[in-house]
Amino acid sequence: MTDFSQSARSATEALRVLFDPTPLQRNDHLSRRFQADIWLKREDLTPVRSYKLRGAFNAMRKVLAQRPGQAIFVCASAGNHAQGVAFACRHFGVHGVIYMPVTTPKQKIDKTRTFGGDHVEIRLTGDYFDQSLAAAQAFCAQSGGHFLSPFDDADVIEGQASVAVELLEQLGQMPDLVVLPVGGGGLASGVRQYLSAQGDTDFRFVEPSGGISLRAALEAGAPVTLPKVDSFVDGAAVARIGTQTFAHLADVAPAHVLSAPEDRICVTMLDMLNVEGIVLEPAGALAVDALPDLAAEIRGKTVVCVTSGGNFDFERLPEVKERAMRYSGLKKYFILRLPQRPGALRDFLEMLGPQDDIARFEYLKKSARNFGTVLIGIETVEAENFARLFARMEEAGFVYRDITLDETLSGFLV
Repeated sequence: MTDFSQSARSATEALRVLFDPTPLQRNDHLSRRFQADIWLKREDLTPVRSYKLRGAFNAMRKVLAQRPGQAIFVCASAGNHAQGVAFACRHFGVHGVIYMPVTTPKQKIDKTRTFGGDHVEIRLTGDYFDQSLAAAQAFCAQSGGHFLSPFDDADVIEGQASVAVELLEQLGQMPDLVVLPVGGGGLASGVRQYLSAQGDTDFRFVEPSGGISLRAALEAGAPVTLPKVDSFVDGAAVARIGTQTFAHLADVAPAHVLSAPEDRICVTMLDMLNVEGIVLEPAGALAVDALPDLAAEIRGKTVVCVTSGGNFDFERLPEVKERAMRYSGLKKYFILRLPQRPGALRDFLEMLGPQDDIARFEYLKKSARNFGTVLIGIETVEAENFARLFARMEEAGFVYRDITLDETLSGFLV
């Protein structure tokens, strides 16, 4: 463990040629809300707006030290890892081949190309990440390139531990609790290894509800592949935690692994944007999103949350706002059986309160001679308004079905 600590400090020193330590900032808004001393380790402020540059740089540095003639580095990624690898390739003056799914948004492709310049080649292969990964590994075997894993690599883990080296130096003391996002486990295993060797602190690990790879591994006693993953939290939606990373996390208490609902993460993203002016991607908001679940145990304590990334495409903002409003109970969709008589629509509209707005109104079909089926979306400013609206509708004899949380119907109709 001592060797790892020294290696992590060496990796941190080496990183200084790329960027200064990311800020560790006390957040007054969160500290007041949770009656604790809450600090944010702002990994969203690295040159590539995520911590992934740390691991990619360190792994490449170590490979080049051992094999100075290594000319080709290869990775598969549709996001932050690709950008970190591209940045590091340009720094070291080596050639990088980056495999991305064909479905990767143009914004991410362009950013990766910007960071790597002439030193990277981007190959769009396959509709899914697994297909891109297989192509990247096949190319490595053929070309003699070095594959750079996004997390399941000792040198990558060591590089991610530089986050812990910096935050401990900046805070000047051991925090009571560190809250870490988990995807493949590189950041979590690196930070935990380093801080555990320096003194006593506690940890909580946060996964998206649609990608609980660490919890599944802890329950099984070994990494397992999830049968289905929700890709919304794309920076942490990993179907299988790394073998090497899990080796460092296998003794974590399952109760210390929290899952964050994707829609609630949207509420946190908007809160950080509107209140603090901090742009976080879904994975970058995971640690902050877990604070309500930890409210009772963190009161009066010093807590560090790692905001792991800020690569948010603002074209996704309408989706984030929609999901946040649904989670908060401020927007609902329902199907209304509307009588086909003069004045029926007016009768319904008069039931709306002064804070209720129609966001969607669409006739789906005329289900019978005397009735029509209508899809309605309502936005309001207080969740309690819906209880009053539905009570008025039921009293007047209107038949309706709330489909807000029905994934099948709302996904098809909305």
